Amino acid sequence: MTFRAIFFALFSFGLSLPLVAAEDSAEAWEALRSGEAILMMRHALAPGMGDPARFELGDCSTQRNLNDEGRAQARSWKPFLAEHGIDEARVYSSQWCRCMDTATEMNVGDVTGWPPLNSFFQNRSEGPRQTREIIEGVNEMGEGAPIILVSHQVNTTALTGVYPASNEGVIIALPLSESPEVLARVSPCLQCNSE
Repeated sequence: MTFRAIFFALFSFGLSLPLVAAEDSAEAWEALRSGEAILMMRHALAPGMGDPARFELGDCSTQRNLNDEGRAQARSWKPFLAEHGIDEARVYSSQWCRCMDTATEMNVGDVTGWPPLNSFFQNRSEGPRQTREIIEGVNEMGEGAPIILVSHQVNTTALTGVYPASNEGVIIALPLSESPEVLARVSPCLQCNSE
């Protein structure tokens, strides 16, 4: 099966899984507020796929970035989280500009770049190692404000099996494992573009 066929099969499967409406996910939100779950999300809309050949980590001009709609999507998280009792969070992000910008635009806490959340779309062999590092790193985080991870589709799918749309998140029960329990799929915008 070609990569394109696998991609579209996963994409179609991901679209077939419904977003969980806020009112139907009260237990998931409570788990997130109480430190019994985390929120892992895909960055907001950054049109295109993968990264340009001239990609450089420290240079946003070489990367695929959020457009105006993506920035608005990212900002929509602050009131959405506040509606669910979360005004402040510990935010960890991929070092890719589209993720750091999503995390910053969310405006719910200081943003820490965390390499295990970096995309491995161009180098799939890094996926298992990075996923293990996320599991171990999150499980070692102490008590405190809710934890939000801003990452990429490939990272989220590798950990959870969920193919998220742009700006969609999954609330995952703690402790994390290689087969974590997804409590809810959530997004402040139900019509977010899947690019």
